[in-house]
Amino acid sequence: MKYISASEHQLTGPARLVGAAAAGFLVGLAANFGRKALVQGVTVAQGAWDEGLKAEHRLTLKIFGAIEATDAKQVKKRKALLLQLQHALAKHAIEEENVIYPAMRDHGLGPEADQLVHDHGYVKQYLFDLAEMSPADPGWIIKLRDFRRDIEKHIRAEEEELFPRLREVLGEKGNAHVTSAMNKAGFAAA
Repeated sequence: MKYISASEHQLTGPARLVGAAAAGFLVGLAANFGRKALVQGVTVAQGAWDEGLKAEHRLTLKIFGAIEATDAKQVKKRKALLLQLQHALAKHAIEEENVIYPAMRDHGLGPEADQLVHDHGYVKQYLFDLAEMSPADPGWIIKLRDFRRDIEKHIRAEEEELFPRLREVLGEKGNAHVTSAMNKAGFAAA
């Protein structure tokens, strides 16, 4: 019987396939984790929950600006930017709807939270309508501008009135808890 050293041993057949599949799976998990960390990192870097959401608002408006800088002939670019907008808003909505708005309700801001959730329903409607329309259609950019106007109104309500009110009633410990919970929700959604 010939003994084979570990350096001479090579996997064959099914064992090699299983090993390659496992390695591919681990690489995929690591890449996904890295992507999530990168996406949520922008929000986390801002510190407090409200500053993170403000940074996401700025990013959203930047994407709107990039779309508005296109013309009707740039269909592929408009579609790619709309997809980017959809992803950014979906993550943002999960953070707000799963953490911020419940905190608002728990601290006496229930009707205001309900209005913000209502606004999010229209965000989803705009995204659906824009995805269904041809970006070359002249009505597409008009709808996008209406969407931006409504988003800007929503942002002003949050940043200028509602987030400062929530921040005040939460106190230091409550704000730290909400920041942590929001970042976990954002990481999961990223």
